[in-house]
Amino acid sequence: MKAVYSLQQHSERVSTNALAEHLGVKAPSVTDMARRMVETGMIDYQKYYGVRLTQQGEITALAVIRRHRLIELYLLRELGYPLHEVHAEAERLEHAVSEQFINAVDRKLGYPEIDPHGDPIPSAEGHIATISGTPLTEVTLDTDARVARFDTSNSAMLEHLVNRSIKLGDLIRVRERDPFDGPLRLTVNGQAKTLGYKAAACVMCVMVEAENT
Repeated sequence: MKAVYSLQQHSERVSTNALAEHLGVKAPSVTDMARRMVETGMIDYQKYYGVRLTQQGEITALAVIRRHRLIELYLLRELGYPLHEVHAEAERLEHAVSEQFINAVDRKLGYPEIDPHGDPIPSAEGHIATISGTPLTEVTLDTDARVARFDTSNSAMLEHLVNRSIKLGDLIRVRERDPFDGPLRLTVNGQAKTLGYKAAACVMCVMVEAENT
């Protein structure tokens, strides 16, 4: 349901092939799962037209996303986990803890609004903020921007970004882009850095001008 919710942000219905690719499983497995989930009232599945969450399915998906993102933040802030390890650990824990535990984590963290990747944390009532941002690969040259989100859960990519000392909230400016998906030359908090195109595409930014209006 988390995967369907994520993919639904880009299209009204999600194809079983897209869902299979996202989950790293075979398409027949997704079709079988979707048919079984129809019986729970969580998924609307139509052959050849893919799947969509029902209203109840969306409520449930947001509840699981809330658990996952709060656990990620707790692991990072309170237990000292590195950023690139929190996603996999939260995947293991999100179904094993009670709602009481999640609410206690929320209080302990001061009712945070974003997770370690910059994604919004749904409220206990099921509300979630709209996310925005421009990939670093598309930010206008010599324009101040701020790192708002990492658009990846790939642990190797996150570790690479951390090793390049790129963090949420950093002030960043693209000085030069090599053509044909070449590397970008940047300043991050005033320090010169080089970042490959694929990594830069995962760094979502907000323009400082827009931030101040």
